[in-house]
Amino acid sequence: MMGRRILFGAAYYPEYMPYDRITEDLQMMKAAGMNTIRIAESTWSTLEPAEGVFDFGYIDRTLAAAAEFGMQVIIGTPTYAIPAWMVKKAPAVMVEKKAGRAAYGHRQLMDITNPDFLYYAERIIRKLAEHTASHPSVIGFQIDNETKHYDGYSETVQKGFVEYLKETFETPEQLNRSLYLAYWSNSIHSWADFPDMRGCVHGGLAGLYDRYRRDLVTKYLRWQSGVVREYRREGQFITHNLDFEWKKFGADIAQDGYSYGVQPGVHHADVAKFLDLPGTDIYHPTQDQLTGAEIAFGGDEIRSLKGENYLVLENQAQAFKYWTPYPGQLKLHAYSHLASGAMGTMYWSWHSIHNGYETYWRGVLSHDLSTNPVYEEAAVIGREWQRIGAERLVLRKQNAVALVVDNASLSAFEWFPIDREVSYNDVVRYMYDSLYELNVECDVVFADELEPERYRMIVTPALYCAEDDLLNRLDAFVKQGGVLVSSFRSFVADKNGSVYPDVQPHILHACLGLSYSQFTEPGTATVNGYPVKAWADLLVAKEATVFAYYEHPYWNRYAAVTENSYGKGYAYYLGCYADKTVLKDIYRKALAKVSMDDQFARISWEAPVIVRSGINGAGRRVHYVFHYSSQNTELTCPYETVMDLLTGKIYEQGDIISLKDWDVVVLEAQNQNCSP
Repeated sequence: MMGRRILFGAAYYPEYMPYDRITEDLQMMKAAGMNTIRIAESTWSTLEPAEGVFDFGYIDRTLAAAAEFGMQVIIGTPTYAIPAWMVKKAPAVMVEKKAGRAAYGHRQLMDITNPDFLYYAERIIRKLAEHTASHPSVIGFQIDNETKHYDGYSETVQKGFVEYLKETFETPEQLNRSLYLAYWSNSIHSWADFPDMRGCVHGGLAGLYDRYRRDLVTKYLRWQSGVVREYRREGQFITHNLDFEWKKFGADIAQDGYSYGVQPGVHHADVAKFLDLPGTDIYHPTQDQLTGAEIAFGGDEIRSLKGENYLVLENQAQAFKYWTPYPGQLKLHAYSHLASGAMGTMYWSWHSIHNGYETYWRGVLSHDLSTNPVYEEAAVIGREWQRIGAERLVLRKQNAVALVVDNASLSAFEWFPIDREVSYNDVVRYMYDSLYELNVECDVVFADELEPERYRMIVTPALYCAEDDLLNRLDAFVKQGGVLVSSFRSFVADKNGSVYPDVQPHILHACLGLSYSQFTEPGTATVNGYPVKAWADLLVAKEATVFAYYEHPYWNRYAAVTENSYGKGYAYYLGCYADKTVLKDIYRKALAKVSMDDQFARISWEAPVIVRSGINGAGRRVHYVFHYSSQNTELTCPYETVMDLLTGKIYEQGDIISLKDWDVVVLEAQNQNCSP
């Protein structure tokens, strides 16, 4: 995707508009430097108002206008929001959850395994793809929308799960042994006796059910991709907007939260295998809470799926009242996506709608559909991207550090929680954000996709479920000179959630130079003077060097933080959910052991100044420098001869770089070329 223009635009819904204004909208987009719209993914009931009756009128009008204004179009398959006539005819298309069958109204409440749903979905996909693929403005297709398993418990899903268990374990006895199902008399001795999963109280079995349902999502999206591939022209891509766990805060309403961590309802790495272009939706706090961490985490995870540039299909413009961006923040958002390796970004949505569930999730345009400060700032971004171009701004990334995430561990912690107030994704973000604030870039890699030899340092946040093969590869990684940083609740159980019956941490206790047989609520314990937030492994250091003991009247003989020299490498272990200050000290010690050449050399700046680097299409190293703060600051340039691509200003090493509030500079090395 390198060398093409940066994709910049918005989701566009002329079918939502109070009056026909396609020409006016595209004129405004074009004037703002936008070049791409995404259409069609939300309104199946408009495209097929009655069974077998198709109306692509608004699609045709939009495509005609796009051609007139030179706009590119991404076609979304409309299958994530089903029409009412389908539910009347086939009620079982609605997903059956634990509490019963969902009622019609909300989106994303269909059973993706239901044969009637799949029949109607295939028909509309084929009709739409056949109708649009030949149009010269169409550059690609988005299949479905933020797809997940929707917590399905239908008879079809549960029968499929039993077949999955048969293939995986072969006999009921093997299933019983692997998951210790004798507990509370949950063992079965005939597949015909397998119980309804709605009553499951067994964490390991529930985790397997989650894995199976994630596989259903993979199968469903692979099927959609296959249908679209029959129609797309050469050069048209297939993408999907992968999203993240939604972090809620305050009142428990759907609009209250943001993109946070690993998505439990789908396995991103499996889905990415049949996407030409990984796509994502990333939403985040703004105003005084803007740090860029959500943009960075989401981008690092999506980019790492294929090691390629990706597309942000949905990014916020104004959205909620508490997301109305301060002046300069919209630009900061946009460049933050490019700095993570995005090849473009699109707003959700172009306009604010005038009634419905998302009436006050505002788009680029407010309800008056006129220019406003957000539109004007978007236009600044668009014009800059047109002037500078993708060759200079879109980056290839090569990181020395990997942070490992895992869906099986996420599921396990729903049953075996670290603490009432601490989730798996809390630990992931704790360890990711601490790297981010130190300006240590990393790939976010799924455990079953990890290739340790590609990295110099590997971080494992709460990697509870870990198979022997992975642990042996991590052991070899450290022996051969790598640096491992692991947290509490790592290397405890196998992929089925069954705890290993030997010395903890399993297999890696020699590598880490420690063991533990007890853990506790930390209570009043501190580490280096900072309170422990949750969990405390009572570590017994053997070969390991102790960096800190628990400060507590009874637990003070146990280690909390350790380092171990092992083979040619080093292994670090954090036994508790300590303050970020403690974790950052560990990272600094670990990074000092990592063999870094000039390409991976660290700078001394830390948050709120964030630096993200890579190689552009011209073969030059580019450093995006962000200032996530309302205060002005000055930095001493650490680089030899760089030019700010936004202003053309040249900086030499030692020069002062002035950053105002919520600012960004994009520094391209002038005396350095890197092989593409």
